[in-house]
Amino acid sequence: MESKPKIFIPEKLPYDKASASSIFDYSKGLLEKTLREFVWEGYEPKKGKGGLGQMVENIYFFLETNSNPSSDFSEAGMELKCTPLKKNKQDDYLIKERLVCNMINYCDVVKEDFEHSHFYLKCQLMLLLFYLHQSGCDNLDLKFIFSVLWKLPQKDLLIIRHDYDIIIEKIKQGKAHELSEGDTMYLGACRKGQKGESLMKQPFNAEIDAPRRAFSLKMAYMRTVLNHVIQSGKNAVSNVTGVKSELVSTRALSQCSFDEILLGRFKPFLNMPFKKIAKRKKIDISKNPKNKFAMVANAIAASAKCFNVNRSEEFLKAGLTMKTIRVQANGIIKEAMSFENIDYIEVAGCEDWFDSRLYELYSSRFMFVVFKEQTAGEEDFVLDDVFFWTMPQSDLDFAEDYWNHIKETIIANHISEEYWWKASDKKKFHVRPKAQKATDLAPTPDGKGAKKYCYWFNNDYVREIIDKRNIIRNNE
Repeated sequence: MESKPKIFIPEKLPYDKASASSIFDYSKGLLEKTLREFVWEGYEPKKGKGGLGQMVENIYFFLETNSNPSSDFSEAGMELKCTPLKKNKQDDYLIKERLVCNMINYCDVVKEDFEHSHFYLKCQLMLLLFYLHQSGCDNLDLKFIFSVLWKLPQKDLLIIRHDYDIIIEKIKQGKAHELSEGDTMYLGACRKGQKGESLMKQPFNAEIDAPRRAFSLKMAYMRTVLNHVIQSGKNAVSNVTGVKSELVSTRALSQCSFDEILLGRFKPFLNMPFKKIAKRKKIDISKNPKNKFAMVANAIAASAKCFNVNRSEEFLKAGLTMKTIRVQANGIIKEAMSFENIDYIEVAGCEDWFDSRLYELYSSRFMFVVFKEQTAGEEDFVLDDVFFWTMPQSDLDFAEDYWNHIKETIIANHISEEYWWKASDKKKFHVRPKAQKATDLAPTPDGKGAKKYCYWFNNDYVREIIDKRNIIRNNE
């Protein structure tokens, strides 16, 4: 039986395999090119996204594919990761998906501490090769756009370590089947494989198997890396640094978790009238601005470090969103909760719910800041509660139906109020516009454009979230 041709390995490699900087410099030769320009006769191409990474190892770096737990460039202590980009209508590069790092073996991972985990040993230093995804295109013909030599910053590692501990603790509680990307900040436990595929055994729950998952760096985190590369004006960048508007310091994170720090800033103001908080924080609400509650919440959370916490380094990297909620004296929540406008092109072109923008939005974490009215009609709101929240899996499953309906409607070119889910349908979520010019149109797949609509939580769904939270508070 004839053996498959081995990969070609030159007598002398064109880079120093023990030097990360040498490997990074050599990687630049792949940019604006495809693997077809380097492949030799007799090489058997690999299929799929994982296959592309193997082909880069074999064809460009002359590495044999193996299943060793060590990093790809073991002598340099560096992992190679190929990650796809896509383009929008404005021809801008966008992150297509989260960066999958390594599979989670539920039975083995609970025996590893963070510093000895496969994730840490492989991914603390990475060579990231960004390529442009093209549906139906042969792996040999995909073009490489950016190369990044990227070492996880110490501050990010502190947050990632806490994320890792949260995931491991949930597995140890026998709840691997309840893992969610919204549990954590930067490091996620993302689903792998299609819904309905074989499940995996978990060590502390013999009755319920869990979906296959992998450690991954979230899309929001990867988006900040890409943005820094683009802003540099270069196609090869090393030592990517964080944005300036940080909320917490490395020193603070070495002593407390991010959640503890943020919640600690709100604690002194609980049950205090929001007008008093505004005065104390020197926030001018005399003209009764529409966003006065958000202004007050931002002043507390930011602690004078930035104007809008949703634009801070930590919130951007985590995909974390702060939202204010006003509860009337009778317990009613009058207003629904709005999100961003629907990108019709993105929805129509997205092949998988788990890669969609809406999944990223709804599976991310939220920090809810709740103001409660004391006397009906008096506008005497006090800061009642602050908590982090993640959408339950059952609601995420329902959100998938919501997204599928939106996608079908867009593809059918039925972009109108009469076709969308309405708040009156009592389906947790609905679609409607925000206040805006009716003539302001968004691009559509047919090229004609359509009125802008956005994603919403129903107000009764927001009340359901608050009611469940109050039950937890009463039992504490």
